[in-house]
Amino acid sequence: MADSQPLQPTKERNQEVLIQVQDVSKSFGDNQVLKTISFEVRAHETLGIIGISGCGKSTLLRIISNLETADTGEVNLSDPNYSLVFQYSALFDSLTVLENVAFSLLEEPDAEYAKALQRSQHKFRKYSMKEIKAIVSEKLRMVGLEGIEDQYPNELSGGMKKRVSFARAIVSNPRIILYDEPTAGLDPIASTLIEDYIMKLRDELNAASVVVTHQFSTINRTDRIILLHEGEIKWSGTPHELYNSDDPFARQFAHASLEGPMTMEQG
Repeated sequence: MADSQPLQPTKERNQEVLIQVQDVSKSFGDNQVLKTISFEVRAHETLGIIGISGCGKSTLLRIISNLETADTGEVNLSDPNYSLVFQYSALFDSLTVLENVAFSLLEEPDAEYAKALQRSQHKFRKYSMKEIKAIVSEKLRMVGLEGIEDQYPNELSGGMKKRVSFARAIVSNPRIILYDEPTAGLDPIASTLIEDYIMKLRDELNAASVVVTHQFSTINRTDRIILLHEGEIKWSGTPHELYNSDDPFARQFAHASLEGPMTMEQG
């Protein structure tokens, strides 16, 4: 277990539900990856999704972000303006940082997204290039990367690429931000910086955040956790409750770094 202690939320939570997952199931062939998963995420709340590899975490995140379709159940996002931060940044190598961050502002919405905007009483706005440059500069400033608009991804470090992907994710001020292993492959200093930005973006945008992670330092920064095993939610609670739980699944996960690989066998 990491040395750092779970951080307790310091800001009173807004009760507005931004993400609602109800009875979601998913199978690939004979392999049922998710079994009737249900939970909610509120504004200014960071939910961590944890569990051993292959338990369905990434599949669940892909369903929430509409990259995968559930077999049963439904996902309701209160705002169609949501963003996904990919595990390995997923920047376009042939585009500058400015062009990468501004990508969603330059693209016309597809028919489905346009309808979703109308239903939520949002309107797509076309920005001038001057406005786009100002917006991109502001988002880069928020992640500590002023003045790199003209650089290309291959000129950046791994941590800088990750922060550019954060700037791209928040360029349209989303209320819902989804993170897939945001600190994967980063050193401890870069990981801490990324975790700081996850909290900062949650605060500044009053966003609902969902973080898929294996990293204890990231888990410690969440408000609430759900622990998946074999496609089901086996435990949920705060980081503090995770480390003090008598539940065998929670205890084995919390102490995995001290006791060796997890098998999730009840005892």
